[in-house]
Amino acid sequence: MAPIPALVQRSRIALLVALAAPPAAAAALIPARAHTDNANIALGLVVVVVAVAVFGNRVATVVSAASAALWFDFFQTRPYYSFTISAHDDLVTALLLLAVGIAVGELAIRTRRNRQAVARGSDDLAHLHAIAELVVSGEQPDIAVVTVASELRRLFELEDCTFERAPFEPIPKIARFERSGNVVFGGLNWGVGTMGLPGRQVELVVSGYGRTFGRFLLTPQPGRPVSFDRRIVAIALADQVAAAFVAQEQRPASAST
Repeated sequence: MAPIPALVQRSRIALLVALAAPPAAAAALIPARAHTDNANIALGLVVVVVAVAVFGNRVATVVSAASAALWFDFFQTRPYYSFTISAHDDLVTALLLLAVGIAVGELAIRTRRNRQAVARGSDDLAHLHAIAELVVSGEQPDIAVVTVASELRRLFELEDCTFERAPFEPIPKIARFERSGNVVFGGLNWGVGTMGLPGRQVELVVSGYGRTFGRFLLTPQPGRPVSFDRRIVAIALADQVAAAFVAQEQRPASAST
C-alpha cells in the first residue's frame, strides 16, 4: 500500500480534531455555565476553532466552527442536551460563534500561510545564492547545469528535468517560460498560479549576452500551483547557468584544463 502524503494525512487529522474538539470543550465547560455568561463560554469555543485553523485547512476550520456552534447549543443553552434554543440571546450567541469562528479561523490560516511563504522565499534565495557562489568560484558549466536542474526539481516538484545544449530543435506546442516569469502555452499566458505548469513539458531557455546556450525541459506533475516568486527564481537560476557558460569561454585555456 502506498504511503499517505504528509499533507493529506495532516488534513485528515485536522478534520478529526475539528469534529472531536468542540464537543469535548463544550462538555468540559458544563460546570462553568451556572456562573459564567454564555458569551464568555462561546469565546472559549472560538479559541478551539482558532487552534484547529492554526493546524488544519479551511475545510477543517469551517467544520470546527459549525461543530462549536452546534455543541454550544447542545451543552450550554436551555433546554440543555437538546439541539433547540429557547432564548433569543442564546440563538444570537450561537450564530455569532459560528460567524466569528469562521472569520478568526480564516485569519489564522492566512497568517500561517504568509509565514510559510516567507520561510519558503528565504530558503529559495539561500539556494540561489549558493548557486551564484558556485558560478563565481569558477565551477564548470556542467556542474552548474546539474545543480540548477536539481533545484528546479525541488522548486516545482517536477517528475523530471533535463538539459539540452544549443543548438536544439524547436518543439511545437510546448509551454515556455518568459523572462517576465509568465508561462505561455498555445499563445496564452497560462494560469500556473492556480492550475500548475501545463502540458507534458515546459521549456526554460538559458540565454544571455545576446546568445542562447541551451534549455531546461521540465516535466511537471499535473495541477501543482506554482507561485510567481518561484518562477522568477527559476529565471534567475537559468541566468546563473548562462553566466557559467560565459565565464568558461572567457577563462584562459590554461585555467580551464
